[in-house]
Amino acid sequence: MRSSPSSRSDTPSSPAWLTASPYAHRGLHGPGRLENSRAAFEAAIAAGFGIELDVQMSRDGRAIVIHDASLGRLTEAEGRVVDKDWSDLRRIRLENSEETVPDLEEVLTLIGGRCALLIEVKAPRGKTSALCRDIEDRLRRYSGQAAIMSFNPEVGRWFAINAPHIVRGLVVTEKDKGRIRGRIERHLSLWRSGTDFLAYDIRDLPSPFAAATRARGLPLVTWTISNRRDEEAASAYADQMIHELPQKAAPTGR
Repeated sequence: MRSSPSSRSDTPSSPAWLTASPYAHRGLHGPGRLENSRAAFEAAIAAGFGIELDVQMSRDGRAIVIHDASLGRLTEAEGRVVDKDWSDLRRIRLENSEETVPDLEEVLTLIGGRCALLIEVKAPRGKTSALCRDIEDRLRRYSGQAAIMSFNPEVGRWFAINAPHIVRGLVVTEKDKGRIRGRIERHLSLWRSGTDFLAYDIRDLPSPFAAATRARGLPLVTWTISNRRDEEAASAYADQMIHELPQKAAPTGR
């Protein structure tokens, strides 16, 4: 495994494990291994990486491990995740796979503390509590290293109030943000979320906002690293990376 960006030491709310090793984006997926699948997670663990995954909420408030709000791109079904109960979702097969759609509880059992985990919470503004409650319930019984993160600052706020022991991150992109509006939004989101770390779009680095926040002691993880140039930028401007590097498309061992 190639060298990774340097890690920070512990801060009161950001443990050293958070930046200790690179994260495989949606697991180590590639030919024969779909993103956010059990096979992709096992491949990431075998290669010695942490795992970044996504969760959406089912109709009955369960955390479902899938990136898209709709099922069509990744499964053999159609429709929105939020319009289906877990009892229906658990029977849906991932596209061209024998695997079915997993929920967070199953994935946590699969990982079993074997690597660090970043859970990106896909929660629309105004609809965070039910999903956050289910995630917190699952993590309360999980002994491994796990953090949550989201573009929605209300997710971080919910955890800061209700489960402050869980490490929380704010996902940031400056893309399509007006110069003044974007700057104000980023500062408000940072304040509102009570975040322990930033997960920053690699396309925006170097960034004055990211640099200033990092200088104040907040670790910076950057996404999504897919080539050598990105990797060099991550090493220069961040503490760790979430990657889809082609040369890491298959397990290589520790």
